[in-house]
Amino acid sequence: MARTRAQRRRQSFWLSIAIAITLLALLFAHDVNRAAHNSLSPRRSENRSFGLLANTLISQENSFDVRLRYLLANGQTLTRSVFAARLSQLADQLVLWPTEAQEVRRPVLAHDVNDVLARETEQRFDDYQEILTDVVGSLRLPSKTLPWPSASTGVVNTNAAQASLVATNQQWSSRRRSLVGEPGRVTLAATTKGVALLDLSADVLTLRTSPTLTATRGVGIAAVSVSPSPLPAVAGELLLPPASSVRLGVSVLNANYIDQPISLTVTMIPMNGRGLRQSQTMSTVLGPLESFAFVPKLLNTQASEQATLIIKVAGAPNALNMTRSRIYHVVMSPSGNTPPN
Repeated sequence: MARTRAQRRRQSFWLSIAIAITLLALLFAHDVNRAAHNSLSPRRSENRSFGLLANTLISQENSFDVRLRYLLANGQTLTRSVFAARLSQLADQLVLWPTEAQEVRRPVLAHDVNDVLARETEQRFDDYQEILTDVVGSLRLPSKTLPWPSASTGVVNTNAAQASLVATNQQWSSRRRSLVGEPGRVTLAATTKGVALLDLSADVLTLRTSPTLTATRGVGIAAVSVSPSPLPAVAGELLLPPASSVRLGVSVLNANYIDQPISLTVTMIPMNGRGLRQSQTMSTVLGPLESFAFVPKLLNTQASEQATLIIKVAGAPNALNMTRSRIYHVVMSPSGNTPPN
């Protein structure tokens, strides 16, 4: 039976509708596919950028761990100054970690891997800081060895610090593959735990008792200056013009690589009934191999006065070839008279 013109027209209409719907579905599928592809691209870039930054940070941490482990295990072959310099270099690197940890927190990636790495880096920073502080205190190295106060406000627990290093290492081992299944398929580096596995108490004891690292003390008077300038006289005598006061300058040397608290006492004792007994004490802390110039208050004097001047340093034994005390016979010239040659 032949179709009428109206039937053919309706068939064409519905066929056109079907074709239009098919085209719209294909266009929608294409847009969805393109959107999905475009959304993967920035995620892949972010993951890979994070991987480079994170692995650089982990590499720095691992290098620090290897170098510190070697230093603690073999430092007895070094002098105190060289050992302290190596330790100071490591500490200067360590203080950068908290800042670098903050840099990996953004953008936030899948499985909170940013936050995990940042928190574990900050914890490792705290643990290593505890260990370095304990080493400096145990060896009585100078306070300036570390860029933070080396005197702990509490008890330094290196055992807890080592246990924490082991724990963070295990935690990171379970999380560092978090991005393997994500766009970019990033594998993050593992952390080392060499310092955590040391017998730290034994190693520090070995360092402390090493002949080259043993803390020794020794100070001495390096020079004494007098104003007004003394006139020619025999050794041990200060022959001075008839001044109303005398100014001293005393240079004291710390001959060892250790912080050294000292005190200087200057005493003037009249001998011929002229003048008064005078005494003053000053204190300071000398840094390693450092000298310090004490300038006592003016000593009051009189013409024709004779006195004994005693200069003493306390706080440490005599340094090699140096003395901690000097005694002078002070002779003030008579007023208006020329002193003898």
